[in-house]
Amino acid sequence: MLLIFGAAKLFSEILEAFGQPGIVGEIIAGAVIGPSVLNLVHPNEVLSTLAELGVMFLLFRVGLEVKASELMRVGGVAALVAALGVIAPFFCGWGIMLAAGSPHTEAIFVGAAMVATSVGITAQVLASKGLLDAKASRVILAAAVIDDVLGLIVLALVSNLARGRVNVPGLITTAAAAIGFTLIIAVFGRHTIGRVVPKIEEKLSAAEAQFTLALVLMFGLSLLAVYAGVAAIIGAFLAGMALSEAVGERVHELTTGVSELLVPFFLAGIGLHLDVAVFKDRATLVLAAVVLIAAILSKLFGCGLGAASLGWANMLRVGSGMVPRGEVGMVVAQLGLSLGVVPEPIYAVVVVMSVATTLVAPPMLKAAFRGVKPGRVEEHFELG
Repeated sequence: MLLIFGAAKLFSEILEAFGQPGIVGEIIAGAVIGPSVLNLVHPNEVLSTLAELGVMFLLFRVGLEVKASELMRVGGVAALVAALGVIAPFFCGWGIMLAAGSPHTEAIFVGAAMVATSVGITAQVLASKGLLDAKASRVILAAAVIDDVLGLIVLALVSNLARGRVNVPGLITTAAAAIGFTLIIAVFGRHTIGRVVPKIEEKLSAAEAQFTLALVLMFGLSLLAVYAGVAAIIGAFLAGMALSEAVGERVHELTTGVSELLVPFFLAGIGLHLDVAVFKDRATLVLAAVVLIAAILSKLFGCGLGAASLGWANMLRVGSGMVPRGEVGMVVAQLGLSLGVVPEPIYAVVVVMSVATTLVAPPMLKAAFRGVKPGRVEEHFELG
């Protein structure tokens, strides 16, 4: 914990000194102290748990700064962004692997790994710059929630194909549970929580009763999200959004404090999984480069096209915000590896793509949001 936290903060300061986003330094720190370079730290269950807690608190903190009504206003655009952001990367990955001579199922898994967005990285950049109120930021956050549901359906489908059968009733049930859970919390959560939390708080004697209630809700909705079939971080984000108008500034401060402790484990954990050995084989290196370029461009243009109604500047911001794959791509690749349809070299290619897209996203976001001031911005935005 000392090595990871200390290295993450040190590299963050170094990158900030050179004018780059600090979170890039935290990811690089994981790669440097990990198995690929200094070999001081290896991924393990404890670090994975800390990383999962870190990204949950990060999305919970972001949710506290976002109002459900604001996300609903961009729902139509966000749905189009999410849909195109799933279709374009999937067919790019699938086509590239088929052209490289890979089996059909292997190609499908690589396409599926390129689909999902790791919103934690983008959320951290936007939150640190005070840009969560920007129009493009709201579209990104709403699209990321929809993207997670669509990614779940794609993953369930390709998993069924890998096993040689498609369970249509199961797919429909999973999709309905995921969509239903997300919509119910997003639409009704704020009003319900706003009435319930003050009443419960009055009966509690704990020094930080409101924060305690907030944590119970965060873990509770995260658990329900997992049962519904979506990621736990979506539940954490929805919990924060439901509480955004029901809790005081103290809850925001305490949540930020916990996030500062845990988020470095999430960011450095991504770097820990980078395997530089993949670059030793020329063919694998070329394939990794092609997949990486396709992963960036398919999200940049696919998601950007979905936001065309918001003008060129916001198209670039939305596209950049949807680029990072992070841990999500690695989870899909790991599933393919465990099912025996993704070989080790291709797994390494997907991991490199996941880490590299996560590294390039913060500088892309910094450039895309240049000139946008923190606070409530872009209430009047250009229409393309």
